[in-house]
Amino acid sequence: QVRVEESGGGSVQPGGSLRLSCVASGRVLRLHAMAWYRRGPEKNRERVALITTDGNIEYVDAVKGRFTISGDFREKTVMLQMNNLKPDDTATYYCATLYGRMWTFGQGTLVTVSS
Repeated sequence: QVRVEESGGGSVQPGGSLRLSCVASGRVLRLHAMAWYRRGPEKNRERVALITTDGNIEYVDAVKGRFTISGDFREKTVMLQMNNLKPDDTATYYCATLYGRMWTFGQGTLVTVSS
């Protein structure tokens, strides 16, 4: 069973930066991918960024050029550096890990972008 825990959310003004961190634990040999999702107010959940063990990285168009995902599969950690934040980035951000065919999500961390 995999457990996932995020940290690093908070409030920031437009144009500011935040860094989210996530650590996975549990009796798993190897994760196959890690990702960040978000759900904004009255919005559907969307995948923000994904990183796989073979180095593939994907971003949703809305964050390209502003967010950077990085991960250490050996340590089972994944980070999301968020720069030039916009009010539309306001959401609860969830870390997710893929082990086998199962995605496991954390409880989420709130990011609020407001002036």
